Parts: sequence; structure tokens; C-alpha cells
Amino acid sequence: MQDAITQMLSKYECKSADDYVHALREILQEIALLGLWRSKFFEKAAFYGGTSLRILYGLDRFSEDLDFSLMEPMAAFELERYSNALVKELAAFGFEVKVEGKRKSVETAVQSAFLKANTARQLLVIQTGEDIIRQIPPGQIVRIKLEIDTDPPGKFTTENKYLLKPIPFSVRTYVLPDLFAGKMHALLCRRWKNRVKGRDWYDLVWYCAYHPDMHLAHLEERMRQSEHWKKAAPLDAKTFNELLLNAIGSLDINQAKEEVLPFVREPAALDIWSQEFFQEIIKKVQIV
Repeated sequence: MQDAITQMLSKYECKSADDYVHALREILQEIALLGLWRSKFFEKAAFYGGTSLRILYGLDRFSEDLDFSLMEPMAAFELERYSNALVKELAAFGFEVKVEGKRKSVETAVQSAFLKANTARQLLVIQTGEDIIRQIPPGQIVRIKLEIDTDPPGKFTTENKYLLKPIPFSVRTYVLPDLFAGKMHALLCRRWKNRVKGRDWYDLVWYCAYHPDMHLAHLEERMRQSEHWKKAAPLDAKTFNELLLNAIGSLDINQAKEEVLPFVREPAALDIWSQEFFQEIIKKVQIV
């Protein structure tokens, strides 16, 4: 098992304590996906969100959470049924992790849980040097939130993607145009307290550069479900573009940069960000 962990760590160029913590988080995420695969989770659900882009498609920023969606609505689904499978899989690789359910203050179709582990103890598993471990504050916990939508919006397509480490296994995920639609919904409709989620805007740049096809019908389904689109007429490309331009016009660029900065390796990539920059790159978005 240690050889598999060593191989997984080898793709990172870790120099600082932060580098090792980012690598640890991603290794835990990938082993968690393996545990879910073994437990047949992906027969019912699909992986989406920023971490799916990072792990399956090569997005060049770190991500914290594991986001999933059921293939079809299922009110009786219980995420906690998979807790033992996650703990068992991670333990097989030497990691001591607890799974804790998240209590909901408001009744929603989204279920959440957290993987929690002592950071320094898990860094020992990946054979991090003592000089790095001494930089970790005592008692620091690495947390990975798992979240699943049990009432998914419709008009999406999924596919299987394959990971080869720590062993070969498959993960069901949304196809890229539907993932892009989900990101657009976050950009247009997410209200993240009083702050800007710069990671959404960073991902927009990535999509425009590498995978600009965006499934408008799935975006409309998401907006209808969140009640951001209530008109009888379908959402059309012209209206979508107007909504996106309005979002760009109200974007606090400095806040967006500050939020995403801890998750990127090349801060200079953010220097060009401006309203004009985003107004220009969205011309690359292709409606499908």
C-alpha cells in the first residue's frame, strides 16, 4: 500500500508545508473515491464540481470538497450508509479518518458529511519529513466535505472516467458541457454570504481555454430548480449572455483574487483579471 501512496505523491513537487497538506488532501480524496467505487456508489451517483475537474480533467488549482449528484431523485438516499466504506478504504492505506454527518439547519435535498483527520499524523503516512511536520500547528485537522444532491436537476449526461492510482477504478461524472453548466449556475446564482467565490471565476477561465462547450438546457434546469429562472419561455443564448455580462459587471475583482489565491500555484495568472478580461474571454463560450 505504501508503494501506491509514494507513487501518488510523486506527481507533486512539494516544497512547503502547504504543498504537502494540499497533496495529502488530494490523496485522501482519491482514496475516498476508490472506497465509494468499491461500495457501488457510482451506480447511483455522479461526481461533479471543482474537485472532479481537478482529479479527472486536470484543472490546475486545488479543491477542497467532493460534490456528487444522484442520477435521479431519491428522497430516501442516505449518504451516511457509505461512511464505513470510506473509513475502511482509507484505513487500508494507513490513514486514520473519521466521517461525521452534518446537521442541516434548513431542510434541503443536499446531504453533507465531513472526512476529518489529524493533519500531522496523516502526513507521516505519506512519509513527510519531520522538518515539514514541525510546521503543522498541533491539533490541526484536515477536513474534506462530501456533499450530494438527492434531487438533481435534469437534462444532463454522464460518463465513466478511469483513475489508475492507487489501483485502477472508475468514477461516474457529468460530461464537460454539463459540468460547465453547473459552474455557470454557480457564477450566476450562488450567494456565498457577502463574499465572492473566486474559484468559480478561475474555473471559468479554465473552461474558456480548454472546454468552452456549455449545455444551456442543463443550466436552465438548474436555474428553474433554484428559482432564478421562472419564465415559461426557455432560457436563450442572448439572455444567458446578458446575465453573464451583468455578473461580470458587478464582480469585485480584488475579492475574487483574494479568495482563490490559496488554491493556485501561479499567482501571476490572476494579474490579468479585470472586468474587461472576463468580458472578452466569455466570447469563447459555445452554447450546445
